[in-house]
Amino acid sequence: MDSLENASTAHPVSEPTKSSGLTTIAAIATPLGRGGVGVIRLSGARAHEIACTLTGKAAFTPRMASFCRFYQADGTVVDEGLVLYFKGPHSFTGEDVIELQGHGGMILQNQLLARVFELGAKQASAGEFSYRAFDNDKLDLVQAEAIADAIDATSAAAASSAIRSLSGEFSQKINQLLEQLIHVRLHVEAAIDFPDEEDVDFLSDGVIQAKLEQTQAKIQQVLATAKQGQLLRDGIHVVLAGRPNAGKSSLLNRLAGQERAIVTDVAGTTRDTLQETVVLNGLTLHLTDTAGLRETEDTVERIGIERARTAITQADMLLMVYDVTRDVEEQSTPLQLAEQLFGELPEAKRLLIIANKSDLLSDVADSNLITASQAEISDRGYDQVNVSCETGIGIDELVEVLCSKVGFHPPENSLIARTRHLDALRRTMGHLTEAHEQLTVFQAGELVAESLRQAQNSLGEITGEFSADDLLGKIFGSFCIGK
Repeated sequence: MDSLENASTAHPVSEPTKSSGLTTIAAIATPLGRGGVGVIRLSGARAHEIACTLTGKAAFTPRMASFCRFYQADGTVVDEGLVLYFKGPHSFTGEDVIELQGHGGMILQNQLLARVFELGAKQASAGEFSYRAFDNDKLDLVQAEAIADAIDATSAAAASSAIRSLSGEFSQKINQLLEQLIHVRLHVEAAIDFPDEEDVDFLSDGVIQAKLEQTQAKIQQVLATAKQGQLLRDGIHVVLAGRPNAGKSSLLNRLAGQERAIVTDVAGTTRDTLQETVVLNGLTLHLTDTAGLRETEDTVERIGIERARTAITQADMLLMVYDVTRDVEEQSTPLQLAEQLFGELPEAKRLLIIANKSDLLSDVADSNLITASQAEISDRGYDQVNVSCETGIGIDELVEVLCSKVGFHPPENSLIARTRHLDALRRTMGHLTEAHEQLTVFQAGELVAESLRQAQNSLGEITGEFSADDLLGKIFGSFCIGK
């Protein structure tokens, strides 16, 4: 019998092929721990046979739940529960699939899984169930990734978008674009092979140019949608930085809606980075509070400041928080403060200036100073938001400006997307731009055809029509072993 340790251990994905269906795999498909139900999934040619031996039943009816006891080899009962049988190809993987629904609990699930291994099943690799579904044409790569994205979603919008991608909406858009590309390629290849035919004189009649430009426009639309989908899936990493006691920790607490960071009047209270994930206006923010940036002899605080500077270099968006009553004087500006704190002025697209304690501005001179600073900030392409972490004034505006700066405005029917999807779409656009230039400037038919071929290959990577084995291994290897 396989050991209980081996029963719950994941192994690297092994790049199965069509013949992998000869091996029956099994894995726990629910989180280990105390719970009402624990599910073990089997897939492969022997799944039904193993279920029959395990329960003492002669056969199971497809898509019917059967209450059974699960027996050890000596006849003792391991557990009891439901057995569901999905006969291939009408199953998730396209193979015979069995689900054993027993009681939740680490000991019971591992004992049952060990018994399944004893009967001939093998431990599933990470993502192998979904890999087999892909291998048997039950889903494409986009849908396979959407499974993991739905499980890992951090907001309702992200979960909804992942389910739409899982249902095939994103794949349908990509497949439609592929059909357009193939159609254009056919005309170009025909014109090259039969140059004497008048009806395929694409170099002068403008038909291919029009079709090519139409395809470019549609890919640009899908790319814009995919960018929103990537933001929905991944969110953005936001780092709060500034001088000590500027209000960074107070801002983190205000955005998180709870007291996550310790706030005192003592400079240097925050000595290490503190992470918190929140969802605001549908956008997931991975917030990092940092130690105040200053010169110090305190060894522990210096380490915290070094970690703060590391976090700053890795941030998608940097919020420089400053105290309007103290940090900026008449002879300096917020942009000069930013340059002092960070060594150089960050790009406008990744820096948002937060003027904290704006509720404490008591006279006209102070207010005029802030107004003048904002004018300079705006003229140089930067943004500043006046807030009060104490009262909450300006927090809603801060979130709106932040979403605007990162370009987050997802449509109601947005689709989840990943970085590799954006990369493939951008490369497709690059090849189409080359094809357009070869067609309109140089009238080089063979080069147009080659650029279109490369565009088709790039676009096909998204759904898996053109994929390298290492890409497949990376995608499915990120799954849990029960998927």
